[in-house]
Amino acid sequence: MGNALHLNLDNAWPAAALPFQTRDATAWGPQLRFSAPAKLIEDFYREIGGKLPPFLLYGSGDFHHLSALWIRSATGPLVLVSFDNHPDWDIRPPRWGCGGWVNRALELPAVKKVSVWGCGNFECWWPRQLFGNRRAEREGRLEVHPWADNRPISDQARRGAILRANWREHFSRFAGELTGANVYITIDLDCLRAEEAVTNWESGRFAVDDVVWALTQLRASTSRIVGGDICGAFSMPTYARRKQRFAAEMDHPKLPAPDLAAAAKLNLHAFETLWPLLAG
Repeated sequence: MGNALHLNLDNAWPAAALPFQTRDATAWGPQLRFSAPAKLIEDFYREIGGKLPPFLLYGSGDFHHLSALWIRSATGPLVLVSFDNHPDWDIRPPRWGCGGWVNRALELPAVKKVSVWGCGNFECWWPRQLFGNRRAEREGRLEVHPWADNRPISDQARRGAILRANWREHFSRFAGELTGANVYITIDLDCLRAEEAVTNWESGRFAVDDVVWALTQLRASTSRIVGGDICGAFSMPTYARRKQRFAAEMDHPKLPAPDLAAAAKLNLHAFETLWPLLAG
């Protein structure tokens, strides 16, 4: 298996074009998409999640909550760095869902801090921030770095806020503080601009070159990148449960259906650019 694997949950990635092995997990996809009961999550982890290499490529961002499983086997202090258009810090039910998985990561003894970069949606601002894990943020265990370019001046003073003009300065300082730390990196393609990735969610503001630069900073600052993953490629949603489908359709933005071939080509280009820096 080596140090990398494509875990195919939803056919979001063209397996034939990938440089490493694919493991078929499509039977699990509809059950786990967007949210899943805790028992189902544990069943999945027993069958698949505990037998995976440190670097993973997997499906749509609807499965991003599975990243909290990928790092369960980590030992020693760990910093989780996430590039995502959403903070994924929601403290409301469901317990296992793509919008709140950061809280599951923070429950792991090895995870000392989670730092999320590139949030562009409304969840980091009043009033929706009331549903976020503000306690972990106040304690310094969780950092969220939302884009504030189009926000009022008062919002630009929010803890962690970044601007196009200064985000690299902030990130360089952050990366420099990680010397000697174990780091896990997760990249949701929805952190990228619409011109550079097609996802099931709203598009972010990073260019691929921005994330390349950030990964280079992390590589230069620490030699202990112990694992990582990329998710977020578009896939046609299928669900196993009626309530799951209803909640997902209510939460997702209403986006036009993409050209699937063009989407796959664009996302594959992002993967081919980012993966060598992520997985070394």
